[in-house]
Amino acid sequence: MSSPQIPVIVFAGFLGSGKTTLLNHLLRASRGTRIGAIVNDFGSIEIDAMTVAGRLGDSTVSLGNGCLCCAVDASELDVFLDKLTRPAARLDVIVIEASGLAEPQELVRMLLASENERIVYGGLVEVVDAAEFEATRERHPEIERHLGIADLIVLNKTDRVGDPARERLRERITGLADGAAVIPAAYGRIDPEVLFECRPRGERVGQLSFEDLHEEDGEDCGAGEDCASGHHDHLHAAYETVSFTAAEPLHPRRLLDFLDSRPEGLYRIKGFADFGDADPVNRYAVHAVGRFLRFYPEPWPADSTERQSQLVLIGSGTDSGALLKQLDAARVTGPQDAPEEHSMWGVLRYVPEQPDAPTEQPWE
Repeated sequence: MSSPQIPVIVFAGFLGSGKTTLLNHLLRASRGTRIGAIVNDFGSIEIDAMTVAGRLGDSTVSLGNGCLCCAVDASELDVFLDKLTRPAARLDVIVIEASGLAEPQELVRMLLASENERIVYGGLVEVVDAAEFEATRERHPEIERHLGIADLIVLNKTDRVGDPARERLRERITGLADGAAVIPAAYGRIDPEVLFECRPRGERVGQLSFEDLHEEDGEDCGAGEDCASGHHDHLHAAYETVSFTAAEPLHPRRLLDFLDSRPEGLYRIKGFADFGDADPVNRYAVHAVGRFLRFYPEPWPADSTERQSQLVLIGSGTDSGALLKQLDAARVTGPQDAPEEHSMWGVLRYVPEQPDAPTEQPWE
């Protein structure tokens, strides 16, 4: 691939759950990462879009007075994505903030049907208001279905409920979430690394990032936030990161067995896999978010003198030791353990198909 694909992340959640607050927090904490946004207000006055667009300018697409999932089709969504993925925009990630009444599964289907080769699905994030969850569930029982298809759940506004109630709520939502990671938050504050790569602090390309503008204005905290509380120092506490490196090649079938049976709470996997003699020419970039999985073969760098697999796993409530043990079991231990013929076929199922090839729905 000539350039990395841009992940597109969908933010869903009922009215008032804190989607815009989460997006604005990510913009402030992006550490130089260029974020574009498609903001979908339900009303004709696009309040959320104005909140974001005041900072992102041309990196924002606004759609008001209707739900994105029923107001446009996949081809029209591609028009918005084409604008944001043009090379001049230099974006690293795109966030679709759906209206509070949108059907998230339809948005995911549209993304997976997109013909824009510059994007990759980055996950469905369902934002839940901890204080209003039971009332919302009573008015909108479909929230259970939304939780069941989410890749990550941000349990927001946890500062409004006590510790015992928060733990009970987290357990209840985890039970409805079909294995998705559940991360508690207040004021939408989660670490951006959970969702996307962050550029080094000193790196700047093109125009100022949102973070630069925010600092210039002296706005160190959002409305209602306690700057002295130190919340930003504890963003990592809600999730675990596991790093795995192997000098030995990985067995394609055993690695795929691990990826196909990812444990509950494991939200994101990224890195490179070396399959040794099964494909000596290429290394395989691994991109997994929730249930979504893709492999991207690319030639080994010409200056690579040492070939190895490197994977980073991000989740909430996961067992780091068990994850490493499972990945260790995927190593090729010697000639007697060489991958069998056709062992790469399973991996190749998750390599993006050529434009003229028949398509499948990986979401299903």
